[in-house]
Formats: sequence, structure tokens, C-alpha cells
Amino acid sequence: MAPLIPHWVQPSHPAIQKVLINKEKEFTTKSISLVDLSPYALFAKFSFPPCTHANEPTYATVQVGKDEHVNLNSDLVYINHSCDPSVIFDTSSLSIIAGPKGLKAGDELTFFYPSTEWDMAQGFDCFCGAEKCRGFIAGAKNMSKEKLEGNFLNAHIRSLLEERDVNANGLVKPKDAAEEALQASLLQAKKVVDAAQRALDVYKSLHGHGDVNGGKRRGITSRQVNFCMPLNI
Repeated sequence: MAPLIPHWVQPSHPAIQKVLINKEKEFTTKSISLVDLSPYALFAKFSFPPCTHANEPTYATVQVGKDEHVNLNSDLVYINHSCDPSVIFDTSSLSIIAGPKGLKAGDELTFFYPSTEWDMAQGFDCFCGAEKCRGFIAGAKNMSKEKLEGNFLNAHIRSLLEERDVNANGLVKPKDAAEEALQASLLQAKKVVDAAQRALDVYKSLHGHGDVNGGKRRGITSRQVNFCMPLNI
């Protein structure tokens, strides 16, 4: 896959990021932090624009949901992978935050690709040099729990891992009690609405064409209302 050709004005984040472009070797451009941040402090946001939703994943997109990917359309795309990353891509808040060690000016900006990517469009051999380097990186899908331990994982990755492990073991995913209760409440509410609509329809038909009693139209009776309402709701 050809190297990314930026179509945005550079630098896009001159106050916080410096991009070191290596024109001699493909895929070796890297980013350096220009700021000091305490652990988990905000580094940058995924703003729309310049971010856009991607029709399909590429090596330059970021996965933000089970089936959602975005183009960063900025120099943030040059934040490389590391098995011992300096920042976290938090897709729930669409934020990039400092890692648990904080961030110092001069640190390389890196994040753990499998924390966002389930099945990457283009895998690669990692040479980050971390003590627990994971080797080949192609997303969380084909990584064991042991290889994923120790790094932040986004909610959609955790959910997909749970589904993978349940399917692999031939288990039935346990039902969520809260979800079941809400579904039951919704069903009951629909019954009430349907019953009220039937009662209204009867009332309107009687009101428009009903008997006249002393010059006044006779409205719907309680018996008729009860007939329209379900017995068990």
C-alpha cells in the first residue's frame, strides 16, 4: 500500500505535535510531543471536521466502533504504534490522552493499535523495542488475552473479544438482566399505546355517529372502554 500523501495543511497541530518526515524509507515518519502532560490529560480531540467517517478501513483510519472507522485528515495520523505507548486513543470520548506515565516534550507519540483496531487492513512486524513487544500486529482479533493484557482497550474491542471467546467455546452469551427488563417494559408500554389507540378509534366513531340523548351525543361507555383495553398489560 502506498505511503499516505497528506491533503491537509501542515502542520495541523503545531502547538502540540512535531512530525519528523523520513523521505528515504517508507512508513518511518514519526511524531514528537511538544507538550508536557500529566497522566490521562487531554492531548487532542477527534474533531469533525477535519475528521470524516470512512467508508472502509485502511491503514490510515482509526476504528471507533464495531463497524465505524474515521479518517483523521490531520498530522495525528502520524502517531505510530508501540506495545508500550505514550498516549491512548479513547474512542468513547473521541480523544487522545496521555498514557499512565504522562507525557514529556520530546517523547515520541505512540499508541497501541489493537486498542482501537479489530482486524487491520494491513498488518506489520513491530520493532518498537518494548520489553513485551507483541511482534506481528494486525489488530486485536487474532491476539490472545495474554498479548493484550497491560494496555488500554476500547469498549468496542472488549465487546468483540467477548463475542469471539464466547463463539470459540461454543457458549451462549448470558442475557443482560437490565436489558431484558427494559425490553419487557417497552413491550408493556406498546400494549398500553395500542389499547389507547383502539379506545380512541371507538370513541371517535361513536362521537361522530352515535345516538343523540336529549340533544346531546352519547359518549363512549366504560364497558366499551374496557372492551378496548387488554386484560393483561
